[in-house]
Amino acid sequence: MSPLRHGRGPTIRTRLALLNTAILAAGGAALLAINWFLVREALGDHSATVVAPSATTELAPAATAPATPAPSGSPFEAAASPPAHQFEEFRDAVLHDLLTRSAVVLLAVLALALLAGWWVARRSLSRIGAVTAAARHINDANLHDRLALVGPDDEVRELADTFDAMLDRLEKSFAEQRRFTAQASHELRTPLTLQRTALEIPLAQGLVPDHLRPAIHRALDAVDRSESLIGSLLALARGESGILTPRPTDLSDLARMAIADTRAEADNAAITVETRLGPAPVTGDPSLLTQLVHNLVANAVRHNHPGGTVHLSTGRGAGHSYIEVTNSGHRIDEADISSFMEPFRRGRTGGHGAGLGLSVIRAVVTTHQGTLTVTPNPAGGLTARVLLPTAREETEQGT
Repeated sequence: MSPLRHGRGPTIRTRLALLNTAILAAGGAALLAINWFLVREALGDHSATVVAPSATTELAPAATAPATPAPSGSPFEAAASPPAHQFEEFRDAVLHDLLTRSAVVLLAVLALALLAGWWVARRSLSRIGAVTAAARHINDANLHDRLALVGPDDEVRELADTFDAMLDRLEKSFAEQRRFTAQASHELRTPLTLQRTALEIPLAQGLVPDHLRPAIHRALDAVDRSESLIGSLLALARGESGILTPRPTDLSDLARMAIADTRAEADNAAITVETRLGPAPVTGDPSLLTQLVHNLVANAVRHNHPGGTVHLSTGRGAGHSYIEVTNSGHRIDEADISSFMEPFRRGRTGGHGAGLGLSVIRAVVTTHQGTLTVTPNPAGGLTARVLLPTAREETEQGT
């Protein structure tokens, strides 16, 4: 698998192939130049041996026979030229032919070396591509995955083993953090229950003076917010842990429950809730899915303006079921959407709540191998759409 490029230039294997070819070209050119000079020097050293006999044979006929001009174009015309000049022409022709043929051979060898270097580099770096793909795929939801790279015990294998060891440490750290969050949230429920009981009993029995009743009600509201926060933390911890108790569930039923739970809050703000609820069967953890749908509807009601609207729809498509919630409200920038997914982050409009709504939704969706899309509406507010795999029995019946 080739690594992600981002338009930053040639890949490593291409650079390695070009580098090896450049080194071979430099070495071949140097070898060719040395060979050319050595042959030139060798021919120069043996020039006397080649020229001297020719000169002796030229003088003998000249003493016994009169000189006659050789016909033009005959072989004797070349022989009439001085022997030294003939040798220079012969040397130049040999050196030129040596240089030309050697250059052709060098270019052919360089082309083969480039292809071979690119192929070897590709084979050597293919495992790095596997490491890159795994690093891009692994996140906090699948830290249990490992590379387990096979092959020679080389630097790439060492890199993969180091990456796996780092994932081991990260998985343990995330597991301990989630375990602590779940245990702390669970332990905090008992004192909150005691506080609620201690406040509600005297209030119900009429033992609280009138001037203390507002303070008691504020304390009860604080307990409610604390219990809501603890419930969100527990849902977030469970959603990120990946530990599920899957059962067939219908998102439309959960949507009706969420609407009933938020009806009083919507009526107080004069918010109109419009629904189009079709069957949306999924297989998942009912408690987590209930929290997911409740958070979607509650966020749409709370982060709205008085007299606003909420549109809620459920249904199913090819291999998935969906729930979509659209609400009116203040205008939201596209750049702020990602920050809403972080725990304890709220929009610029504020609002009550712990800022865990979308964090819990994202964790639950990821654990159920679904997708979450949040987009701002042109007129204000958000549209949140969740896609989850359709219930197994529904899929099997469809096939």
